[in-house]
Amino acid sequence: MPEHVSILPWAGVAVLALAAVAWVIGVTRILRRDGIGATTADPRPALSALPRQRQSGPDREAVELTPAEKAAFAGLVRRLADGH
Repeated sequence: MPEHVSILPWAGVAVLALAAVAWVIGVTRILRRDGIGATTADPRPALSALPRQRQSGPDREAVELTPAEKAAFAGLVRRLADGH
């Protein structure tokens, strides 16, 4: 160790190195515990109280507007376009 360098920078490097090693060990344990990358099926049981989610979105719905509703909508669009 050079004579003109304080012990504090070396202590900081040591602390950062230890923190990095601890972080890597922690992440490795978490990944192993959660089974990331495993190809087996999910061993956790499904929650029976919750309904199963749909794999697709809801069906599309359409409603025909009456001529009065179309006119009211056109008037609303004109008002919004004018900035009122």
